Amino acid sequence: MDYDVLIVGAGPGGIFSAYELVKLRPELRICVLEAGKPLAERKCPIDGEKVKNCIGCKPCSIMSGFGGAGAFSDGKYNITNDFGGTLHEYIGKDKALELMNYVDGINMAHGGEGTKLYTTAQTEFKTKCLQQDLHLLDASVRHLGTDINYVVMESIYEELKEKVDFRFLTTAQTVEDLGGSYRVVTDKGDFEGKYCIISAGRSGSKWMENVCRDLDIQTKSNRVDIGVRVEIPASVFSHITDELYESKIVYRTQKYGDLVRTFCMNPRGIVVNENTNGIVTVNGHSYEDPSKQTENTNFALLVAKHFSEPFKDSNGYGESIARLSNMLGGGVIVQRFGDLISGRRSTTERIDESFVRPTLKATPGDLSLIMPKRILDGIIEMIYALDKIAPGTANYDTLLYGVEVKFYNMEVAVDQNLMTSFKNLFVIGDCSGITHSLSHASASGVHVARYIASL
Repeated sequence: MDYDVLIVGAGPGGIFSAYELVKLRPELRICVLEAGKPLAERKCPIDGEKVKNCIGCKPCSIMSGFGGAGAFSDGKYNITNDFGGTLHEYIGKDKALELMNYVDGINMAHGGEGTKLYTTAQTEFKTKCLQQDLHLLDASVRHLGTDINYVVMESIYEELKEKVDFRFLTTAQTVEDLGGSYRVVTDKGDFEGKYCIISAGRSGSKWMENVCRDLDIQTKSNRVDIGVRVEIPASVFSHITDELYESKIVYRTQKYGDLVRTFCMNPRGIVVNENTNGIVTVNGHSYEDPSKQTENTNFALLVAKHFSEPFKDSNGYGESIARLSNMLGGGVIVQRFGDLISGRRSTTERIDESFVRPTLKATPGDLSLIMPKRILDGIIEMIYALDKIAPGTANYDTLLYGVEVKFYNMEVAVDQNLMTSFKNLFVIGDCSGITHSLSHASASGVHVARYIASL
């Protein structure tokens, strides 16, 4: 099974690598190896009635398959160098923005036309944040919505499927250097190619660490983000989300000096489960179609933790907290903010009497038994700070779901072409530890494809 280019992973990085290679070098034989299913076959069995909690499907259709973990996200493409990754440190700020805008154009040409591009530039809200010691990061935000994002991915796949050999339900096990080419050993046989692009996503972080260890590719420890997902009535944040949609707000806590930030804001969206390597955490989605929207808005509050010697396993730290939540609640735990402040656990009865109706069936409980005190103190302080610019955020019935953990791969040593110390072996997307978003991961795929096409 010999190819010119092997791509491991059909997430945003892998998809846009294949797309750009087909465009620039249509004669190349390209194979994409993906552990999950085709987009049309990706179905999560959780329906809220017969199946209420994660049952550990392998592969998980939320986290793997064509489109990667981003296929069922809310489809937000943040066009900025201020957050979402450090791609600009490798390829330059102007190039990174150019590629992100190029990806946006492709999305618009494949079903995303008509969706809105929001911007935080020159907004009065930025001043209001500063007056409360909150800091709004600059970005242009294209919101596709979970529904339109699916349409875009489906359109791109239809264009590529006759030109690229997609191998679904094919799990990569090892990558071998053949001295001028590469062999990817999978559970469905061996595949060889002159060029190998690894784009295994966040869910492939542990596998990527093994590849780096086996090939002796240098890595350095990255951070882990730990926090909760907040759910409030949409009207509380509507004056912000109507204008900006996605607002990345950063706050430095007075107690510890830690940075707490908002992440993945979903106006009139839903809270969902996410399964990463068998660990159930929480996330959020939102839709462009008004008929699928809810009365609530949800967003994450995350605290980034960096570790120094001798501890290096930041992901392991995050996993241990998430596993504790799974152990106590059988999955995600939900608690009213007022119950947390009062020092008591939420119960089914207390959640049922809440004025905020939860959009995710989660286990009522006590987040203080799970979250480290320093992190939880920072989140509480941030909620009170947000209440000053969005009164109602700190209401008694505000719902907190835990835990939300964003795992980042150890940062892989690559050059300005995102190539490792092995010639023609590239690492892109979130498994590289360099990108943390749809826009950055997609842009990294285009960047590598253009480099290969130029050779």
